[in-house]
Amino acid sequence: MKTKFISAAVLAVSLLGLGGCASMDRQTVGTVGGAVAGGLIGSAVGGTGATIAGAAIGGVVGNQAAKR
Repeated sequence: MKTKFISAAVLAVSLLGLGGCASMDRQTVGTVGGAVAGGLIGSAVGGTGATIAGAAIGGVVGNQAAKR
């Protein structure tokens, strides 16, 4: 439980840090945001493998969604 909380806190701080990157284009923000969200979901569902897979899938989905 403690590890999941710490992981969620680190990812939330990382996401807040992206707000300061005004020079990033929409597609990059979508990719990173999707990866962070996917990593959080993967962390909640399973272990390290699920976190990595969730981040990868979330990054692809975020990238494709930002293209539209």
